[in-house]
Amino acid sequence: MPAKVWFITGTSRGFGRVWAQAALERGDRVAATARSLASIDDLAVKYGDAVQLLSLDVSDREAVRAAVTAAHERFGRLDVVVNNAGYGLFGAVEDVTEEQARAQFDTNFFGTLWVTQAVLPILRSQGDGHILNMSSIAGIASWPMLGLYHASKWAIEGLGDSLAQEVARFGIRVTLVEPGPYRTDWRGSSAVWAEPGAAYAEWAEAPSAGSLPGDPAATAGPLMEIVDSPDPPLRVFLGASALDTARRVYEDRIHTWEQWDPVARAAQGD
Repeated sequence: MPAKVWFITGTSRGFGRVWAQAALERGDRVAATARSLASIDDLAVKYGDAVQLLSLDVSDREAVRAAVTAAHERFGRLDVVVNNAGYGLFGAVEDVTEEQARAQFDTNFFGTLWVTQAVLPILRSQGDGHILNMSSIAGIASWPMLGLYHASKWAIEGLGDSLAQEVARFGIRVTLVEPGPYRTDWRGSSAVWAEPGAAYAEWAEAPSAGSLPGDPAATAGPLMEIVDSPDPPLRVFLGASALDTARRVYEDRIHTWEQWDPVARAAQGD
């Protein structure tokens, strides 16, 4: 299979780091972005010209456009675009500040949107390409103290679903990657915590990353299988527990919709 060119955001740690290294190890080329180049400079030492390091804050739309242009000029094409940059915002909906809420969407949602808009003209011109947007099991299910994070991932789900329908005729594939719990830094140094109010104190503590199931390194092979597929899925879970969670969530939703269907039908009118 011909070598691919990747553009990956958020490669300093977690899934972005694992997937960048896996792509480079198999002979692909990678434009790797991170807010701090110091966090990824070892990739250049190990992989040389196969990797391009780009400093990028995905919430800066013009910086995103410049980074995508630089990667395209360097490698001549883009085959796989991974919108991985993001972080967790913990806090009750009532307690999250406006600044925290806007910052969560600026990175998790708008960062994905800006990268997607920047790469689409290139992928359309090629008549080929694969965009992978990082959603989560938190993009289809929800838990207390993560309302704004959930909202950003549910927005990613809607964006990706519509996008896939828009760009299929151009030969562009879209995959929503939905990991379950993994031992990444999502709950660690990259997390943001709202100041907890007394009413929600019992939910103020989240499990440490070390207590979570799921080894991020184990996702490398499955991710390569997804990007190498001629017919990749629109949605794909990562991890053993995600499907069971989704099944419970959707069974509960369908039950509620069915229970209240007479009310829904009565609301139809003439």
